[in-house]
Amino acid sequence: MMKNNKDICKESVFDSVFNTYAKDLKRFLFFKFNCMASAEDVLQDTFIKLWNNCNKVEFAKVKSYIFTIANNLFLDFKRHEAVVRNHKKSYTNHNTSESPEFLMIEEEFLIKVEKAIESLPEKQREVFLLSRMEKKKYKEISEKLDISIKTVEKRMHNALLIMREKIGDKI
Repeated sequence: MMKNNKDICKESVFDSVFNTYAKDLKRFLFFKFNCMASAEDVLQDTFIKLWNNCNKVEFAKVKSYIFTIANNLFLDFKRHEAVVRNHKKSYTNHNTSESPEFLMIEEEFLIKVEKAIESLPEKQREVFLLSRMEKKKYKEISEKLDISIKTVEKRMHNALLIMREKIGDKI
């Protein structure tokens, strides 16, 4: 078993953490997603987050940390799915009288927006989605993410610059 005084940033310790928890975490995610590909993607993202934050995570709390991160990534995925589903539902309910050409152009635009959002760096995407999709105020976002309001503003500004570059000024 692993000792509590180990440094997760050491590759051998990180490998040990991965080997100890990855199988159980993958099962946990598969149970939630009911899709092995999604479970493996989130598993990988979870351990990337752990590696990027290894100096902030106490070794004794690493199991709790990775399961919390994995669960949060799962919830983010489901929220995103719900937003897309609701948008498509409201879109089809309100636009049934539009021409097929208009509907096709609008669908292409929505795909372009979705891809642009997916291309944002994780921290910018998180702030963008909280602000634009969940309609949270910068203060709420800063409290939720435990960052300053200035950091939220900067991430949102950078996200909007990328979005405008990818899809134009229609956002």
